[in-house]
Amino acid sequence: MSPTFEVPQNGNAKHQESNSSIFEIGDSDLSRLLERPRPVNIERKRSFDERSFSELSISSPPRQFYRNSENSSRVFDSLGGIHSPARSGVSTPRSFNCVETHPVVAEAWVSLQRSIVHFRGQPVGTIAALDHSTEELNYDQVFLRDFVPSALAFLMNGEPEIVKNFLLKTLRLQSWEKKVDNFTLGAGVMPASFKVLHDPVRNYETIIADFGECAIGRVAPVDSGFWWIILLRAYTKSTGDTSLAELPECQRGIRLILTLCLSEGFDTFPTLLCADGCSMIDRRMGVYGYPIEIQALFFMALRCALLLLKQDEEGKDCADRISKRLHALSYHMRSYFWLDIKQLNDIYRYKTEEYSHTAVNKFNVMPDSLPDWVFDFMPTRGGYFIGNVSPAKMDFRWFCLGNCVAILSSLATPEQASAIMDLIESRWEELVGEMPLKICYPAMENHEWRIVTGCDPKNTSWSYHNGGSWPACIKSGRPQLARRAIELAESRLLKDHWPEYYDGKLGRYVGKQARKNQTWSIAGYLVAKMMLEDPSHLGMISLEEDKQMKPHMKRSASWMC
Repeated sequence: MSPTFEVPQNGNAKHQESNSSIFEIGDSDLSRLLERPRPVNIERKRSFDERSFSELSISSPPRQFYRNSENSSRVFDSLGGIHSPARSGVSTPRSFNCVETHPVVAEAWVSLQRSIVHFRGQPVGTIAALDHSTEELNYDQVFLRDFVPSALAFLMNGEPEIVKNFLLKTLRLQSWEKKVDNFTLGAGVMPASFKVLHDPVRNYETIIADFGECAIGRVAPVDSGFWWIILLRAYTKSTGDTSLAELPECQRGIRLILTLCLSEGFDTFPTLLCADGCSMIDRRMGVYGYPIEIQALFFMALRCALLLLKQDEEGKDCADRISKRLHALSYHMRSYFWLDIKQLNDIYRYKTEEYSHTAVNKFNVMPDSLPDWVFDFMPTRGGYFIGNVSPAKMDFRWFCLGNCVAILSSLATPEQASAIMDLIESRWEELVGEMPLKICYPAMENHEWRIVTGCDPKNTSWSYHNGGSWPACIKSGRPQLARRAIELAESRLLKDHWPEYYDGKLGRYVGKQARKNQTWSIAGYLVAKMMLEDPSHLGMISLEEDKQMKPHMKRSASWMC
């Protein structure tokens, strides 16, 4: 069993300034640690998501699930009341012997075990990186987005306890008062990360959380709430245990997150307006506006929420608002963010200063703003969702995560998903190179880099977010491409000590400031390996196309019609 993750007494002082950011469990809560809910048998609920690869599901005997429907608040308040549908504790893989024989897989599981963080004896997450060779900064924290690949690895290995603990712990953190200077954040905001502090004198553990008040640029994490909803659905789909999602606290948490996103304002687009640095790209990279990563995650979280919300009065009202937004969002994204050779040619020939509901160039994009590289980059067969669309602005850069989530969530139509894979295959050297996969392409250089990033020394050309290569796992529908990419990563990751990212146009060099033993690199590799070995796992994170959405609307019509 991995040791409890502890922080030295002289922990980061900036995290200890605000008492409102410290959550402590009292004696009454501690007494509940010994309580165990009564186990009951329930059947695996294959009907939970009829649109989620049910044809790939593995038939297996019912598992034991622990439920406490009589007092959900007791389950929520105390981690001691949380028990896994499978065995308790987290250990090495037990069901992938054919994969485990690979030495890289075995080492990956050992490294993942070392990253586990415990709180009061319960596993609650994995730290971002276990690299003692450099200053920890915030890499010793549990990041909500970073834990997702770890959670998927544990779920695929039949170890859901740590995932359940994580979901409940972060949900509890959501209820904290969140302030940046004198401004109070919305109630639904989820933390970017949290950290376990250990007091060796009192032998007592507390948790501190960062909602953006300590982040670079002081930006709240827009993506954290979306990842939480997506992970809750993955847990429910994987285990068949709906009792967690049905807790009143979980239902309220989902609604609070969605209230932030579905509130009425001055928007004329169904997309979400965001600041730079509010997601995985947490530094200034010119993605402010309507970045593809946030829009794809927003779409996926909305679809997952529809499957998780109870059909009571509050749930039905929220579901109705979600459905309306999904129809508008899917049309907007598929129409205006999508770029293939035909659409590129259309933009190239755009007229400007059009004024009417029948305008073709609805965002008044100047054709002269098309970058030279995009004409050579676009293959005859293939396409992708561009980085950003807003008034008079189109960001034509390729962003990996947004396009991958678009495929997973079926924001991309089957034809668009196939075109994205055609693009990756056609532009293998540019997007994959020697280490899959470019997080962003192409890199900004020289004057553009200075203006857009503010001369950021971490995001120099072909490094980190600016054209760096990040180990990735995607649903492609083309296992031969996935195997080819994994073989490339497999030849380097262990030898290079699981770096955070790689630099260079081909991803040939370990990143200049990359941390070693980066947990998402480890977990992402394991998830990719297990998905290839057993494609049925894809159902926990993937959604099939919703036939009720209407992608075939006339582009001349307003999206609000």
